[in-house]
Amino acid sequence: MPETDIRDFLRTRRARLTPEQAGLTPYPGARRVPGLRREEVAQLAGVSVDYYVRLERGRTTSVSAAVLNAIAHALQPNDTERNHLIALANPAGQHPGEASAQRARPGLLRVLENITEVPALLLGHRLDVLAVNHLARALYLDFEGLPAGERNMARYMFLAAEARDLYVDWPETARENAGMLRLYASHYPHDPRLAQLVGELSAGDRDFRRRWSEHDVYQPEYGSKRYHHPLAGDLTLGFEALTPIGDPDQTPGLHTVEPRSPAENALHMLAGCSSP
Repeated sequence: MPETDIRDFLRTRRARLTPEQAGLTPYPGARRVPGLRREEVAQLAGVSVDYYVRLERGRTTSVSAAVLNAIAHALQPNDTERNHLIALANPAGQHPGEASAQRARPGLLRVLENITEVPALLLGHRLDVLAVNHLARALYLDFEGLPAGERNMARYMFLAAEARDLYVDWPETARENAGMLRLYASHYPHDPRLAQLVGELSAGDRDFRRRWSEHDVYQPEYGSKRYHHPLAGDLTLGFEALTPIGDPDQTPGLHTVEPRSPAENALHMLAGCSSP
């Protein structure tokens, strides 16, 4: 529920920030809570303690943008966390129900089909996998061979044993996947398919339960990932997450590779071992 989400998000953020990090002199005596107290957040934000307590309890109907910005400044979030807080505080302004059904946009589908040298995939709502190219099927999984309801990157990440073997830095990538779902949830707080997915992952994997309870959010941009593939061996690939103009709810994820690198040679080998 949105009021529970904003409560837990604010609690986890202030628990991670010490008075010294916030520029405060700690109160004398033992501290019963990790991180900042509610009184300290209120002091930093310039609001009354009662007002902040009401906000942390999910009572956000009259909160102003100025107050939200002040609280965000006090808790020192990154831009993704700041936007997440604003979305949580204004659930009425988000999508009221289930996200609309998605199909890969024809133009984006052709883009993926025309990318032949590196893995590429198209993600939609809830990290649903809308399309993959030939090399992505060889690197990850043949998502298109799964039933439509099971084509989901988070489900693969947490419930498929082979994913833990594929990703060298699986804990970090798993945290990012849970964070992307959290970010989606703040914009689609009443999506029943999201609730079903979170319930399935929570029941099936304790790592997901722990990461979901941490309330971290993550917006993919670019970086690199290390893989250990059963056929291609060890390879490091860059990635770029793109946002198409006109359809921000479909995210192409494209890998990159250094020319004449071992990773490029490994992808050539993988392409030759798998049928298009």
